[in-house]
Amino acid sequence: MTTSEHPSAVVASKSIFRHVIVGVDGTEAAFEACRQALRLAEPSEPIEAIAVVHLADAVKAGINAAHMTDVLARDAETALSSAARILGKRTRKRFVNGYIVEALVREIETTHATLIALGTHGHWRVTEILIGGVAGQMLHDSPCSVLIARRPAEAIGFPRSIVVGTDGSPGADIALAAANQLATRFDASLRIVAALDGKNVDVAHVRRAAPFVETVAGHPVEALVAASQGADLVVVGSRGLHGLQALGSVSERVAHEAACSVLVVRPTPPA
Repeated sequence: MTTSEHPSAVVASKSIFRHVIVGVDGTEAAFEACRQALRLAEPSEPIEAIAVVHLADAVKAGINAAHMTDVLARDAETALSSAARILGKRTRKRFVNGYIVEALVREIETTHATLIALGTHGHWRVTEILIGGVAGQMLHDSPCSVLIARRPAEAIGFPRSIVVGTDGSPGADIALAAANQLATRFDASLRIVAALDGKNVDVAHVRRAAPFVETVAGHPVEALVAASQGADLVVVGSRGLHGLQALGSVSERVAHEAACSVLVVRPTPPA
């Protein structure tokens, strides 16, 4: 059942799917991110596929630097071409030189992107943080909303079932509006979950904003991860934390631990 929309939150989230970029690295995980970005992006808008390669790494090859540069650039172009076949005529391809996380953040800021889609290679959360996994770092550093894409049980019709977490905060309202928007577009089922053991849960506001909310005992991470087992997409809001402050946040933990794709929604300034 799809809940009635919360008017103030709907206004805040209208632009989330307006300008989507996808990080492409030639892996199947990245191509799944392309497929899901294609579904979620506004139908009339282009999607940017971005491949980042740090060409300075080629210098370390010494005498073979020129050859290594060619190989890295060729591999990036191959990945972009494969992404373009998935994304179709809407694709804008771009090859970017630099450290991948810094380059992606710079592209988001330069292009005013509203959502970045990334694949995940299944690293355990702490391991991903320690070794510098792109998905983990972008959850902390991205100035826009982030989609962590995982292959759904049924690719056709994604997303068929959506779970959204709410606690009555402004960030949760924006996430609720985004989930409502997707549920309406795709005629998907929408389950709204409020975990009562979360910090500063405004139960009265939750029930006003979402009359069909399901209140559950327990921590929000545990509740949303459990709910993800039967869903295609979990939507969570962000409290605006970045960098080390974001470590251990509900949105960061759910994004890493959920069984399905996760959309971490951040406020997006008007176009």
